[in-house]
Amino acid sequence: MIVIDAFSWIFNNSSSFFNAFNRHLLMCVLSLGIAFVIAVPLGFAVARAPRAAFAVVNIAGALRSIPSLAILSAAMPFLGIGLLPSVVALIVLAVPPLLLSTIIGIREIDASVIDAADGMGMSAGQMLWEIELPLAVPSILSGVRTSAIQVIGGAALASFIGGGGLGDFINAGIAIMNMPRLLVGAVPIALLAIFAELAFGALERVFTQRR
Repeated sequence: MIVIDAFSWIFNNSSSFFNAFNRHLLMCVLSLGIAFVIAVPLGFAVARAPRAAFAVVNIAGALRSIPSLAILSAAMPFLGIGLLPSVVALIVLAVPPLLLSTIIGIREIDASVIDAADGMGMSAGQMLWEIELPLAVPSILSGVRTSAIQVIGGAALASFIGGGGLGDFINAGIAIMNMPRLLVGAVPIALLAIFAELAFGALERVFTQRR
């Protein structure tokens, strides 16, 4: 059976599998973390400025329409092959959902809440940390969930530019028509995506209830 053969291969080649798995996780965590640091502050900065928000939303929308493989391929002529271009390309993939969700989260805050905080004499920094950020967290987490799933899937394509990861097994399986080898890469990626969906979805629900 194909699935049993796939598990057998993992058991017999555990070092190769876990090296690729750790590489895949490294790419995902790095790109998602850097994208978060870029997108969330930028989202807060432009959310209250209609013209800036309009420009940023349109740019983010344009980036979301670009296929993952095209972004990875475009990074290769400038950055070569390996981990760096893979992470940069995945950052480009992860930023738009995070940015859009942050802007939406800020804009959904009731204006009367901001007016009340202003009337109480709260500074802009206090309103940011005590009002806006806590209320925007559920929306931001929704963007993190979307970005995480896209990055986990996109990292499989990093194999085409020497990024390594679980995508190497998928490419090898296709190249030699070995379905168990293909599953060695495909199944863990699917499980990672499901885990990200469930974990960030649970966090989003928790913060929504607290909100």
